[in-house]
Amino acid sequence: MIKDDNETELNPDVVLIGAGIMSATLGVMLKELQPNLTIEIFERLDVAAAESSDAWNNAGTGHSAFCELNYTPEQPDGTVETNKAVKIAESFEVSKQFWSYLIQNNLIKIPSSFIRKIPHLSFVWGEDNVRFLKTRYMSLTRCHLFKGMEYTEDPDKLKSWMPLVMEGRNKSERVAATRMEIGTDVNFGSLTRCMLSNLQKKEGVHLHFGNEVTKLRQESDGSWRLKVKKLSTGEKKVVNAKFVFIGAGGGSLPLLMKSGIPEGKGFGGFPVSGQWLVCTNKDIIERHEAKVYGKASVGAPPMSVPHLDTRIINGERALLFGPYAGFTTKFLKSGSFFDLPKSISTNNLRPMLIAGIKNIPLTRYLINEVRQTPEDRIKSLKAFVPTAKIEDWKLEVAGQRVQVIKKDPVKGGVLEFGTEVVSSADGSIAALLGASPGASTAVSIMLDLIKRCFPDKVKSDEWQNKLKKMIPSYGESLSKDPELLQKVRSWTGEVLGIQEVNAEPIK
Repeated sequence: MIKDDNETELNPDVVLIGAGIMSATLGVMLKELQPNLTIEIFERLDVAAAESSDAWNNAGTGHSAFCELNYTPEQPDGTVETNKAVKIAESFEVSKQFWSYLIQNNLIKIPSSFIRKIPHLSFVWGEDNVRFLKTRYMSLTRCHLFKGMEYTEDPDKLKSWMPLVMEGRNKSERVAATRMEIGTDVNFGSLTRCMLSNLQKKEGVHLHFGNEVTKLRQESDGSWRLKVKKLSTGEKKVVNAKFVFIGAGGGSLPLLMKSGIPEGKGFGGFPVSGQWLVCTNKDIIERHEAKVYGKASVGAPPMSVPHLDTRIINGERALLFGPYAGFTTKFLKSGSFFDLPKSISTNNLRPMLIAGIKNIPLTRYLINEVRQTPEDRIKSLKAFVPTAKIEDWKLEVAGQRVQVIKKDPVKGGVLEFGTEVVSSADGSIAALLGASPGASTAVSIMLDLIKRCFPDKVKSDEWQNKLKKMIPSYGESLSKDPELLQKVRSWTGEVLGIQEVNAEPIK
């Protein structure tokens, strides 16, 4: 259990805002790179990883682009673009290396607490979708990152892969699926708490729950002055830091705007909420063991790609379907309905209006989602589970995401689906905006942030050598080196307990 520590220094080297997967990853990396750094972490809630990193709120999939069809868009000429999928697959391999390093050095608990092996499947129906999936399969398997992917249209094989999905299905309907045996289920809440628990034990690190950063401004010497409020008592304190990371999920945008840095001007946010149908019938839960992703509806945001998802949450097996998208003006589940109105300023009003006009199908889609009845949701579920009954499922609130809206010199304003790191020119402050595939690629995102904000230290032999120990493939391309990928996967597979292989030691 992570405990709040009130005996804090008020002049740390680093302040991390938010106790989620991003802050935890950055904090652990920086402390490994420079053990004498002092770090203060401020979280407005009473527990770590309770918003986007929580198992019920996060997509839960080790996002490796094995099954997420939105990472491989179909082009007008019928080809499938794979660059994003390859980048994400490589980034997840980088994350697994860092986690394996932490385990081998006794910095987090045994891997079974947060990661387990589970097949990743893409499933489609209809002539056009089957053609797309086959093209995607052929395109992806040209890259060794996707070696081992299987494709089939054979009903018997599909039934062996996902019996619950195939039972009761119209036999005349053309269907197809791809399958990756080495997929994973990741509990990012558990991982985050493990990382923070260890980080908090190190000298010079303090974690404050129930504390909200209300103001921040840069001083003449380049440092940052933050005002922090303890929510339970109203007590206020001032903290001065050399570097600030804003990793507060949906709460990052308001704080970035308060920082006043030029690089943060023109950014806006579009909140999208989510809901799950959670299975309550244990017999049904036991009959499905896979993450099965389909194609998103036209106009749907990427976080709404429908999937039938097996997970282990709090030690118990769960089966979820969704997420169903919705709209709220909150930026966090625990946020305020005034979050969106307060985020609008003269700097971002035009980009937000233009992005809104250009994304009317998304607005229409969200309105339709909000209006759905329980019967409508079950109808969507039946496309994946034809035998589904309404009494076996209940509706649960999922996570809150804030999609990035940014100023564009040509288009005026664009809605971005992904993550965006915004940092000041002097590297003294950085913020992470956006959503999927965030958590799974957190290590790569934080590596890029470190290079951007600590350029001189990253170039030093000391940091270079340490980075190579933490991430053996650091500085090399896994997407271009099949032998290195195999070596790395063998090692991480054994350390993480997700692959029964004889791993080569990484020196």
